[in-house]
Amino acid sequence: MILFQNLVASLFLLPLLGFITPALSQDRPSRPNVVLLLADDLGWQDVGCYDIDVKSPMETPHIDALAKKGVLFRQGYSPAPTCAPTRCAIMSGRHPAVAQKTHVVGGNPPTPYNKTAHAVMDPWISGRMKLSEVTIAEALQGNGYATGHTGKWHMAIDHNAFPQPEDQGFEFTRHDLGESRAMRPNRLEGFASRAKNDRYQLDQFGFPKDQTTLDAIEFIEKNRDKPFFLYYAAWLVHTPIHSRSKALLNKYCDKLGVDFPTNPNGWELKGQQNPYYCAMVEMLDHYFGMVIQYLEETDDPRWPGHKLIENTYIILTSDNGGMERVPGEIITDNYPLDKGKINAKEGGVRVPFIISGPKIKANQESNVMVNGLDFYPTILAWTGTKRPKVQNVDGSDLRNFLETDPQSANLIKDSHGETRDSMVWHFPHGVAQQSTLRENGWKLIYNYMPQKPRLELYQLYRDYPTPSKRIDIEEARNLAAEMPHKAEQMRKKLFYKLDAMNASYPYQNPYYKGISAHKEMVCSLVGNGKSGNEVWAQFKEHGSRVTGGQICYTLNGGMKSEEWYVTPAQIKGNRLIGALPIGSTHYVFNLVDEHNFLVSYPEMPDMLEAGKKKGQGPYSNAAIKVAGN
Repeated sequence: MILFQNLVASLFLLPLLGFITPALSQDRPSRPNVVLLLADDLGWQDVGCYDIDVKSPMETPHIDALAKKGVLFRQGYSPAPTCAPTRCAIMSGRHPAVAQKTHVVGGNPPTPYNKTAHAVMDPWISGRMKLSEVTIAEALQGNGYATGHTGKWHMAIDHNAFPQPEDQGFEFTRHDLGESRAMRPNRLEGFASRAKNDRYQLDQFGFPKDQTTLDAIEFIEKNRDKPFFLYYAAWLVHTPIHSRSKALLNKYCDKLGVDFPTNPNGWELKGQQNPYYCAMVEMLDHYFGMVIQYLEETDDPRWPGHKLIENTYIILTSDNGGMERVPGEIITDNYPLDKGKINAKEGGVRVPFIISGPKIKANQESNVMVNGLDFYPTILAWTGTKRPKVQNVDGSDLRNFLETDPQSANLIKDSHGETRDSMVWHFPHGVAQQSTLRENGWKLIYNYMPQKPRLELYQLYRDYPTPSKRIDIEEARNLAAEMPHKAEQMRKKLFYKLDAMNASYPYQNPYYKGISAHKEMVCSLVGNGKSGNEVWAQFKEHGSRVTGGQICYTLNGGMKSEEWYVTPAQIKGNRLIGALPIGSTHYVFNLVDEHNFLVSYPEMPDMLEAGKKKGQGPYSNAAIKVAGN
C-alpha cells in the first residue's frame, strides 16, 4: 500500500506490480468497466471546453482531453439543483420528485425556512435514499462486478448517518476528505510542502496529495482483473474555498491580475475572479486526470495486449450547477446562465456532462438534452445487466443514441417508447420554491412564492436540437405575458407530470408577516390525546375548512441524526386522527385547510431557528413526546 501510494504520488501512473493470469479469450471482455466521476458544485462555465462567450480563466486540460475522446453535451443536466437529491437520483434511477427527495438533508417536519419572512413553506421530504431502492452498485454486483466508492456520499440525513455506501451495494468505500479538508487556522496558513511527512505532500507537478484520488486508483488496482464499477464522488469544488498549493494560488493571482491575498476572509470581486476557486478547479481536473491516466497506462488483465481504458466507459459530470456565492465570498459566475446551485434556473441544473467509452466515437458535441437520471439505465445496457424487477427507472437508456448519432434526439426514448422531448425539475424549497419544465427549446418556471411572477416562460433555443440556435439561455426575457397560451399549455403539462410522480407541493405559511389571503381564517388546535397507538388532535375552524392532514413522527427523537417521517391521518368531525407507528418517540400534528395553509401542533421552529440550535433534537424538543421514551 505504501509503495503503491508513493508511486502514484510521484509518477501519476502505476506500472503493474505483478501480472494476473490473463483471460483465456483474446476478444474484448463482454462486461466493460464503468467509472463515474462526479464533481461537487462544478459550474457549466468553470470548464475550459465549455467556454461559449468569455474564456474561463480556469485551466482544465484533463477534462478537455476527455471531452475529445467522446461526447461533450452542451445541454446536459443534473436531476436537481442541489447535492443529495442528484446523488440519490443517479444511484437509484428515480426522479427526486418520485423519491420524495428533492433537497439536501430533509427528514424534518414541514416548516418554513424563515417563519415570518417567507409566505410558503417546504413540504416534508425524505432524509435518505430508501433501502428498498436497488442502486446501480447492487444491480451490478448481481452481474459479477466489483463495486467501489470513494469520496462524498451524502445520501442520508447527514454525512455519517445510515445508510452508507456499504449498505447499498459498495464492497469498497472510502470517505476521506483529502485535499478538501479545511485548512487550519485559515486558508493562508499551512500550505502543503514537499516534505515527506506532510499529509498533503506536493507531487512533482505541485499539486497536493489527495487521498480520495489515491483511494480510487487503489480500488481499480485491486479489481482490474474483473469488471468494476467505480463511483468517484469528489469533494471538490465545494466549500471550503481554498488552495493548499501556494504556487497554484500565486499562478491564478497573476493570471487574474489580482494581488496575492493577505486577508483570509472572503472574496468580493465579481465574476470568475476568485483565485482560490480557480486553483480548486484545476486541482479537481488534475485528480480526475490521475484516474484517467491510470486507466490509459495500465494493462488490462482480462484483455491481454490492451489497456484498461479501451474497455472502460467514463462519465464525468457535476451534482448541480456552480455555487456562485456564499455569505462574504463570491466564488464563481455561471454567466451566461442565470442563477446557480439551489435554484432550478439554467445555472443551477445545467452542468458539464461528458461520456466516453467503447463504441462511442471521439470528438463529438451534442445539443441534445440528457440528464443524470439516464446513467442508471445506460450503465445497465452497457454492462448487460438486467434491470431489477423491483426497480423502476425514470431516465432513458442512451446506449443506442451514443453509439449511433448523439445529435439525433429522436433516438432517446421515454418509458413509453416515445421520443423524449421534455424534462422536469421540482424544487419546492427555501427561497427558490420552483417547479420547472424544459420542453424542446422552451423552459417554463412555476414559482410558488407570491412575490415572484407565477409563470416564467423562456425560449432557450430555436430549432431544437439541431442546429439548436441559441435565443435566450440567459433566461432574461419572460414571454409568459406575450404567449399566455403557450405558458398555460406548459403549466398543465408540468403539473400533469408532477402529479403522476406523486410530487409533494409546498404549503402556505400562516405565520408569514406579509399579506396572504385567508391567513386569518386558519384553524386552531384546542386539544389532543392518545389511546394505544391512535393519536388525535381536536381543532376549531375559523372560516377555512380543514381538508386533510398528517402525523409527523420520529423514531429517534433527541438522538444524533434525528429523522422525521409522515404517516396519513383522517379528518373525522373536528378531529384529525391517525395511527402512530410502533417505536415512535415524538410526534406532531399537521392540518391543511382548503387554501393550503398548514398548521402544526405543537408549533415547529423554522429551519433557521433549528439550524442555530446546538446539540440534538431541534424538532423533538418542541414536539409531543411519547410516554416511556
